[in-house]
Amino acid sequence: MMPVQRTVPAPSRIGLDLIAVPEGADLDLDLRLESVTEGVLVSGTVDADTVGECSRCLEPFTSHVQLHLTELFAYPDSVTDETTDADDVYRVEDDAVDLEPLIVDVAGLTLPLRPLCSEDCQGLCPECGIRLSIAEPGHAHETIDPRWAGLAAKLQDQSSDT
Repeated sequence: MMPVQRTVPAPSRIGLDLIAVPEGADLDLDLRLESVTEGVLVSGTVDADTVGECSRCLEPFTSHVQLHLTELFAYPDSVTDETTDADDVYRVEDDAVDLEPLIVDVAGLTLPLRPLCSEDCQGLCPECGIRLSIAEPGHAHETIDPRWAGLAAKLQDQSSDT
């Protein structure tokens, strides 16, 4: 067993369209590498800061993510290596494990598909597009149902004639 505690830069952008760990951001690794019969078991956490765009109001924001890892890296010529497809298990290559694909996969499953800048984000006004969090209280627009628009126009014409 070998504990690993390091801070390394993210080799590339890790995440989804609206939220990700930017390239070069610090990844704080707190891992445990254990030699087992079939390979190397990697377990622990990866902490990182994320940048994103709110899915409701489209404002940029920053947050933090903690990724929990538990994965077997199979030794070459082990039973696990021989009985699984190439994409189903990570492998030990040249006596080393490459954590980047694992971190990318776990980040994709952990990060929210619809990130929010805050849980109570109100989003944008559907009429004018202003952020509702900065709009005046009672912000509203008078809209006429398009099915009644013709009648409303006739009523306005009649009221202007009198």
